[in-house]
Amino acid sequence: MNIPESDPYKLIFYEHYPSVRRKLAALVRDESAADDLAQEVFIRLYRNPPDDPAALGAWLHRVLTRIGYDYLNQRVRERRLINKQELLYDVGASAPTGEEVVLSKLDQEDVRSWLEDLPERDRQALLLKYSGYSYAEIAGELGVKPPVVGTLLSRATAKLKHHAVKSIPQE
Repeated sequence: MNIPESDPYKLIFYEHYPSVRRKLAALVRDESAADDLAQEVFIRLYRNPPDDPAALGAWLHRVLTRIGYDYLNQRVRERRLINKQELLYDVGASAPTGEEVVLSKLDQEDVRSWLEDLPERDRQALLLKYSGYSYAEIAGELGVKPPVVGTLLSRATAKLKHHAVKSIPQE
């Protein structure tokens, strides 16, 4: 590797560093990141100087702009990844307490008993609906026409609510 003389590079660094850093700080809006990115610009200058020394200012501007935009794109990708991870792994959620588990099981038992009181076709329609089946698939399973499924589900839901209201003790 051909190491360039250090004195000309020191002069270039001291002359251009303040403006390069200022432009990067304005672009990325982060002072510490601008320091790091400005160093990267001068490392690239040291490793691969421009062919025409008279075009140094334009070369520095082009490189600092490219480095700044690369940094901003990286930050956007990181933010998207963090948001996606937060959605997938609900950070605020904690393991349910013992009391919550017991109450959930009791609620499930209540719903099962209310479903058992329904006629078979109504029970099947509700179970298929809440298992993610479409109206067409429910119609196929129950042997009815697709337009009838909405009415069937509405009536089954009303019957389920009626059983639930009857079984809840009134104050």
